[in-house]
Amino acid sequence: MLLKGKIALVTGASRGIGKEIARRFIEEGATVWGLATKPSVGAEELSEFATKHGSVYHELIADIGDPSSVQPVITAALKESGGFSILVNNAGITKDGLSFRMKLEDWESVLKINLTGTFLVTQIVSNDMIRKRAGSIINLSSIVGLHGQGGQVNYAASKAGLVGYSKSLAKETAGRGVRVNAVAPGYIETEMTDAIPEEARKVWLESIPMKRAGSVTEVADTVVFLASDLSKYITAQVIGVDGGMGA
Repeated sequence: MLLKGKIALVTGASRGIGKEIARRFIEEGATVWGLATKPSVGAEELSEFATKHGSVYHELIADIGDPSSVQPVITAALKESGGFSILVNNAGITKDGLSFRMKLEDWESVLKINLTGTFLVTQIVSNDMIRKRAGSIINLSSIVGLHGQGGQVNYAASKAGLVGYSKSLAKETAGRGVRVNAVAPGYIETEMTDAIPEEARKVWLESIPMKRAGSVTEVADTVVFLASDLSKYITAQVIGVDGGMGA
């Protein structure tokens, strides 16, 4: 029970990596608040799972990239929960395309959700953590943000931005008891990667030293570590969960 008594906020919690992080947090004893764009089946599953584990899952609904939508929701949740000891910024989207053909709206929407949304949520939650002089913030970046990827200039820019944001925020908050780290997953089996054509999948897997894709649980376990006191002297770091792909 590494997170017993902790209260966590996870964005993008309705599916994929975010849902698994919420599930693992519940297993480790935390009460979890999950932010999603709309009500989801995933929230129902997490609520039932939490009940079985003697915990509670709360679903929050807001457009994370819209200040007028997300700020009141997070502020109200912060007050109702009594404050979050863990924040995981996982919400993200992709709108892939070659840079010279990319529509401005596709560029802006990806940065708005992936980067600005993280800023909007973190600004509110981190202020409370700083006052209490305790907290762990984990931002989900990507191997693409570290090494780039053709056809994903908007996504890569947003995830690279999260690396710089995490390291800078960590330096602002370290002296106030708040840790900030980033996790950079590589090729992880999710609903998003299921859409990749088989031939492209084979090429991608061949480029991974461990010769296999990662699982959402392997990412979530890393996030649990960073959220817990096992990592209490770790801040301003980017941890790759990529099977050696980024080496």
